[in-house]
Amino acid sequence: MPTLLIVMILAATAFAFWSAGRAAAERAEVVGRDACRAAGVQLLDESVHALGLRICRHDNGWLGWERTFRFDYSSDGQDRRTGRLVLRGDRLVAFSGPLAATTTAI
Repeated sequence: MPTLLIVMILAATAFAFWSAGRAAAERAEVVGRDACRAAGVQLLDESVHALGLRICRHDNGWLGWERTFRFDYSSDGQDRRTGRLVLRGDRLVAFSGPLAATTTAI
């Protein structure tokens, strides 16, 4: 009986880790898509790709996961550039990629 309990705890932990990873990937995809839309560029492949995972300390002092994602975008459909974003939990902590389009008065 204790073996079954251990297996169930491990399965629940694995599911929680997988679910949190999926939620972070979906959040990263939304952030990347919104950044590309704001900059007036095209998000290529309509997806983000996980690059890294590491343990970090959140602002509240608890340990958690920091996930790094990569996405590709194009300004004219001919070039391919790479953007990167880092999420701690569901909070964006670092971003490099397309800048929002701005207008200047002449």
